[in-house]
Amino acid sequence: MITLKRHLTAWAFQNAWANHRLLTACAGLTAEEFAAKRTSFFPSLKATLNHIVTVDWMYVDAMERMLDGRSPHPSIADFYEPAEPFDEVIDLADEQAETDRRLIAVCERASEADYERKVTILRRKGPVEEELHRLLAHVFEHQVHHRGQAHAMLAGTSIAPPQLDEFFCANEADLRAAEFGELGFSEARIWG
Repeated sequence: MITLKRHLTAWAFQNAWANHRLLTACAGLTAEEFAAKRTSFFPSLKATLNHIVTVDWMYVDAMERMLDGRSPHPSIADFYEPAEPFDEVIDLADEQAETDRRLIAVCERASEADYERKVTILRRKGPVEEELHRLLAHVFEHQVHHRGQAHAMLAGTSIAPPQLDEFFCANEADLRAAEFGELGFSEARIWG
């Protein structure tokens, strides 16, 4: 039976896999290409990919705090100082992978009832609450949005952008087996 938990957990795995594919491609860039000014919402691959990880830090922290019964983080601005904490793709990729593992752990750990619980984040306008399932949908959409921008920027370099428009079709498991091995993922863990 497909439950909300299984569906959102699959999205967390897909999210990590897409980040891995994109950042592996970006690792072929020079530091200059990574930081070069480009046309998009953020002015470079470096800025875009740093934005993804810093936003993830803030949301994953809030979700973990809710599941642990801890108070919200007192200052979300802490997650964004500096705005671009990583100058090198390898360092950013390592941190994104760790943050993706934390996000997967949130999804695997949460019960079906937890998905209906409110996650509180202290914003400038005060505390805001969102049900966990809605917050996860937001995080996944945020990542898809900015990965798409990074994908387009990467197309303007000497590195070919990887395919990111797949969602774990059963008949394509062989196409992702090597990357799943690198990530320590398995079809059985995702789909049961």
